[in-house]
Amino acid sequence: MKKTIGYLAAALVLLPVILCILISCKEQNVIGVYDLRYTLSYDLNDTQQVGSLWDDIHAVATLQGIVNRKGPCLFIHYIVTHGIDIDSYWWDKYREPGRWLHEKDTVVYQDIIQLIEAYRKDINGVVLYDSSIASTSNVASAVAGIENLIAVRYDTDPNSLYSRIVLNGPKLKVIARLIKENGTPLFTGTGIIPGTDRMSTGSLKNDPYIWFIENYMKTNRCSGEFGAYYIDQKWREKPTATVVNHHTLTNHDFFVSKKAFFFDLSPWGDEPATDDETQVTGTDLNTLKEFLSEAYRINKGEKMCYIGGFPSWAFKYTQHAGGIHEDVATEWEFSKLIGAYNAFKDADAIGYGALANASFWTHFPLKERYPQRRVSLEELKQRGYLDEDGKVDFKGRNFFIFYVGDYDASSWVVQRTPSIWDDENRGKVPMMWAISPVLENRVPMALDYYRESATHNDYFVAADNGAGYLMPGMLQEPRESGFKSGLDSWANHCKPYYERWDLTITGFIIDGTAPGLSKEGLDCYASFSPDGIVPQKVPLTLLHGDMPVLRSDYDIIADDPKIAVQHMLDRVRVRPVPFHWFRNILKTPTWYVEFMDELHSADPDIELLDAPTFFELYRIWLRQNPAAATGKIEME
Repeated sequence: MKKTIGYLAAALVLLPVILCILISCKEQNVIGVYDLRYTLSYDLNDTQQVGSLWDDIHAVATLQGIVNRKGPCLFIHYIVTHGIDIDSYWWDKYREPGRWLHEKDTVVYQDIIQLIEAYRKDINGVVLYDSSIASTSNVASAVAGIENLIAVRYDTDPNSLYSRIVLNGPKLKVIARLIKENGTPLFTGTGIIPGTDRMSTGSLKNDPYIWFIENYMKTNRCSGEFGAYYIDQKWREKPTATVVNHHTLTNHDFFVSKKAFFFDLSPWGDEPATDDETQVTGTDLNTLKEFLSEAYRINKGEKMCYIGGFPSWAFKYTQHAGGIHEDVATEWEFSKLIGAYNAFKDADAIGYGALANASFWTHFPLKERYPQRRVSLEELKQRGYLDEDGKVDFKGRNFFIFYVGDYDASSWVVQRTPSIWDDENRGKVPMMWAISPVLENRVPMALDYYRESATHNDYFVAADNGAGYLMPGMLQEPRESGFKSGLDSWANHCKPYYERWDLTITGFIIDGTAPGLSKEGLDCYASFSPDGIVPQKVPLTLLHGDMPVLRSDYDIIADDPKIAVQHMLDRVRVRPVPFHWFRNILKTPTWYVEFMDELHSADPDIELLDAPTFFELYRIWLRQNPAAATGKIEME
């Protein structure tokens, strides 16, 4: 089948013949293609259309996770950002001659019924969930991955997906139920939780999660290595709270393929969850801790748990939703909690949180290693940074580095590559790209593309806080979870990622509300990030062994380069050391070029360095300045 089948609409006239092709396409190594962008035109003020949007995308995402588990079989089109079709961008890039997908045949599915029929042999049926209990949608995704089912919401409307594929059409068999056969709720928030010997939590939201823990986690039928923190069907009540694709259903596919547990729970223990106000305070938190404890047990305390997702702050658990906590505080509380249980997150945060096709792209063939350049002492002398005695030759200069972030989320990297990485001015000034190497799991093609198209001025370091986002102070004993130290597990997790991507610098460590790094914590980072780290809770300067440690400083967030330059100059003038770190979020290379033009005019003695030069000069300076190396220099 060298001739591409896809995109030949005329062929659909021969429907019986086409259906035969569709049914066997997986066996013939053909990629199915399905376009979900029709849902982008739905009226979000129409509850029926919102329900249809939710149902179609949820069913397709769970189907995709199952059929892509062993290979790249099904690709969807859905994510559109600032007018750019993100999925087409990546698809087209790797359909080019010589690329991974170039000679692959494709079949385009015209509607969801045809799509399901095509992959019917790969699924065992349906897991049916309850419209009236929001959390059952997440439980359904988890069950779908473990039992090879597609998730369907119970809705007897004749036009509903349930009516079209269970009552009619393919008449898929209902294998698992989170709702009674007569359509009434299975979970009542009272008595014994059905299918378990446990008393109800008193919360309709939490009981389905306890049911899942008892039936799947405690029986070791669920992965402990992957968890998914995505909003449940409560989204349908407020679909316009942020960008429409932040139902994040398209993110489910990867975690379905990994047989992950799914949850949407508040990390706060001092107020009821904002989406379940009648619960006993702390019920959500207790269930979340139980999920994390079971994952830790399944992993035997040795492996880290990879959690995709982020608190849905525009919808729940924050002041936006009637809670008492701010957005960043909620982010940090969740990050702090998971670190105590050997878990980290791939932070699909609101704004650019939607991701499609991770279960497809995860099969992209990466190289064994992606080497980066280093800087030698001789080179530093030739460039005028060291004098003949090997001392740092400042010549009245201050040196600084930008943390080019935030790229600790697969979704953010994929959505912003066309508008940021592909900027025509990239390569004109040194940029320290802080990209989490753990993103190779869901978007390996993006990390590969960055390396193959990088200029001499593009250098890569790890984003917060290494190979994943957690607060590393929570890995240190004593731990709130009561578990033994997780530092060795974290180091063993990070090392392979740092080695593949040739990373020796961790560009930022968010300590947040967790303890700062102890000696043991610093030793842990020195084992895989020997050329530098930038935490929040350390002395201003420090040399730990031979690893340079610099305390993080200000975010430079102004869009106007003139204002941003003034903010930086104000800060540089009060800092008592000649090395400076500043963080930016989603700034384009053009912004950095304009910033540097403004800075050169304002103060030509402040120099932006490339990352290896900055951290090597900083290390040399620390060696030659005992007060700085031992943390005795502080701000006035």
